Order: sequence, then structure tokens, then C-alpha cells
Amino acid sequence: MNNDTEEWDLIIRPKASFFRLNFREIWQYRDLLLLFVKRDLAAQYKQTILGPLWHVIQPLITTVLYTLIFGRFAKLPTDGSPSALFYLSGIVIWNFFAVCLSNTSNTFTSNAGIFGKIYFPRLIVPVSVVISNLVRFLIQFSILVVFIIYYLLNNTNVHIHPLYLLVTPLLLIIMALMGLGFGIMISSVTTKYRDLSHFLGFGIQLLMYLTPVIYPSSFWGNYQWIIRLNPLSSVIENFRYIFIGTGHFDTVGLLYSTGFAVFVFFSGAFIFNKVERTFMDTV
Repeated sequence: MNNDTEEWDLIIRPKASFFRLNFREIWQYRDLLLLFVKRDLAAQYKQTILGPLWHVIQPLITTVLYTLIFGRFAKLPTDGSPSALFYLSGIVIWNFFAVCLSNTSNTFTSNAGIFGKIYFPRLIVPVSVVISNLVRFLIQFSILVVFIIYYLLNNTNVHIHPLYLLVTPLLLIIMALMGLGFGIMISSVTTKYRDLSHFLGFGIQLLMYLTPVIYPSSFWGNYQWIIRLNPLSSVIENFRYIFIGTGHFDTVGLLYSTGFAVFVFFSGAFIFNKVERTFMDTV
């Protein structure tokens, strides 16, 4: 019998607890994370004629439709800012959250083949989706910047608040954490109940109408507190205040949104880690 002790480069053990998040391990697999980001970006443009231009066309068409429907016909207020700029600013930041949520909600079902063959930190997949969607956001944000410059040059009622520009990364982190947290929650549940995924698109659309994307929170008058219960509201309102000057900066709402986003992310990670152990038996 060979009594020599075998040495291994990597030992894979079960997680000590469902709530354990090994961020160091995710960093060790950063090269794989980068590969997944490249895969996600390539998949978005595969077999398309216009490629990345779709990220430009989609918000522009949506802005035109919102301007006509909600601005011209429904005559919803925009707090004095140009309608096109008001709607575009809401669409850009909302799209980042919505796409992060929808694209991470199928993590287990879409990657079951990979998960069943090789080990790596499973959380890398939804994190890569968020990072690739950040690229999409930057493309759409550049369109918003062009619109802002145009309206500033034409002396319209647009005001940038440079002192608050440093808050912008925090707003993106909040949206990313909420999109990621809710997304991996849904992904974990749909491993067993597949039909729940069919309600996702409707749920995101309904949530948009409960968020001040097509209207300012002031539209609700004395009932603004109802809209402000939505943690996404202060993020969008503060984003608009920073770049086009509508409304006011809501510090209390930002703290509420930050706390809510952290809670959602860690709750999603808890459920994700729990399902990760047994999902191959149900997928």
C-alpha cells in the first residue's frame, strides 16, 4: 500500500453555510469572469445587422414614443425640463436595472450544462451579466450626454449639478445590486417552478409604471410617499436631478435605497447558495 500523502492544487469542499460568500474565490476566477463578460457581449451582437447600434436605437425609439404618448397626448408633467430629455434620462437608468434583472433571472436554467460539468463560483455568471450590461449603459448614457449638451447650447431649462456627479457610481451600484439580487432570487425559484419566468416581463413592465420613469414624483402631489416607498424611485429622481436639474436631491431616499439594495443582494445570495447545492436535481 502506498502511504504517500497526495497533494492537490485545489480542494473543493461544500460551503460551510448557505450565507457564505467567498469574494476572494470570485477574484481568483477573474479571468473566467472576463471570458463570460466577453461571451455576453458577443451573444448580444451575434447574427445582427446593426450590432451595438441596437443599444442606441432602442432608447431613442422609446424616447420618441414616450414623448408622443405621455408628453403630447397624455400631457404628463416633466417638471419644466424638455420632454425628450426627461424621458431619455429615465429610460437610460431604468434599462440598466431592468436588463440586469431579466438577464440574471435565468442563470441556473440557461447555464445548467456548464454548471453540471465543471466547478467554478456560480455567482460569477450573474455578476458577468451585470458587468456586460454596464457596457450597454455606458453606450446609452453617451446618448444622454449628447442630448444634454444640445439643450445646454440652446439655453433650455437644463441644469447639471457637478457637486453631485460623484454620487452617480453609487446610483449604478444600487441599481446593479437590486437587479442582481432580485434576478438570482427569481433564477433560484424558477429551477423548480419554471412557469414563474413567464410573469417576469409583465412584472418588470408593471414596476416601471410604479417608478417615476415617465412622470416626476411630484405628479402624485400629497401622495408622493407612496411612490417613494419604491426604492428605485429615489435613484431615478436623483439621477435626473444630477444631470438635468429636475426635482431635488433626496438624501434620505438614497440611504433607504442603499440599505434596501444591500438587503436584496445578500438575501438573493443566501437563496442562490442554498439552491446551488441541489439545483442539478431539479433543472
